[in-house]
Amino acid sequence: MVKIGNIELPEFPLLLAPMEDVSDPPFRRLCKEHGADLMFSEFISSEGLIRDAMKSRQKLDIFDYERPVGIQIFGGDEEAMAMSARIVETVNPDLVDINFGCPVKKVVCKGAGAGVLKDIDLMVRLTKAVVNSTNLPVTVKTRLGWDENSINIDEVAERLQDVGIKALTIHGRTRAQMYKGDADWNPIARVKNNPRIHIPIFGNGDIDSPQKALEYKNKYGLDGIMIGRASIGYPWIFNEIKHYFKTGELLPMPTLEDRVEAARNHLKWAIEWKGERVGVVETRRHYTNYFKGIPHFKEYRQRMVTHDDPADVYAVLDEVLEKFADYKPV
Repeated sequence: MVKIGNIELPEFPLLLAPMEDVSDPPFRRLCKEHGADLMFSEFISSEGLIRDAMKSRQKLDIFDYERPVGIQIFGGDEEAMAMSARIVETVNPDLVDINFGCPVKKVVCKGAGAGVLKDIDLMVRLTKAVVNSTNLPVTVKTRLGWDENSINIDEVAERLQDVGIKALTIHGRTRAQMYKGDADWNPIARVKNNPRIHIPIFGNGDIDSPQKALEYKNKYGLDGIMIGRASIGYPWIFNEIKHYFKTGELLPMPTLEDRVEAARNHLKWAIEWKGERVGVVETRRHYTNYFKGIPHFKEYRQRMVTHDDPADVYAVLDEVLEKFADYKPV
């Protein structure tokens, strides 16, 4: 069993990564139903929370069925981070996570996300400010370093543990790599094997199959793994990995009916959460991924993303079941 503060997780838990414009409540619900053990909100700007920005506040929505769930915040100012952690605490998540890993320019330019990797002292001060401002467990997600010449994750792990974080997730790339090249898990394993480290260490980066998940589990000896991009349009990956761990066998790939059901539920839950108009629009980005690999599907995807009435989208999904009844996943 893995513990984050007072949160008990299964042995070798599978975490759903926080992903901007992806990890909202409807998507998290799908992943939870298909085996994710711990999930996080989309990352939330500390300044946005303090300004009462509507988009930031809406990202605080969490539901009991998805627990345990963490709220992830980012920022470069100690006072703002402490204040935003107190705001987060009011919605009663299971933990607060700090993003020190987002590599996108608009975040880095504000001295937040992976931008903090260039200043470990600031990273420690920001983390301490959050830890001191909340009674919730505080965790961190970060990268190996700013670039290949400044991989500082060993020092970062020790110092963040010293100021009170309860778990650390490490993406096996530097900020300079963005999402290119292969993730290097050797430094993550080095952190885990550091005798000074006693908090759970989770690895992130490039896990896209049950086979790779088992290989990395055995090779690197971490406490669990976080899965991001491989789950987009494919929430089944969590249960597939768990089944493979137990049996050494691969589950059958999701059928057409499974894919249609996932798309239907995603749309339904998005409408319930954000209302019809926003729910319809925000679900559009997911259809390509749900039906990836099905030949001659372009016409149907195009219709799904142009209909404004959910009844019309559901009708297209019914049509898909008839049109592609003979489809066999490969």
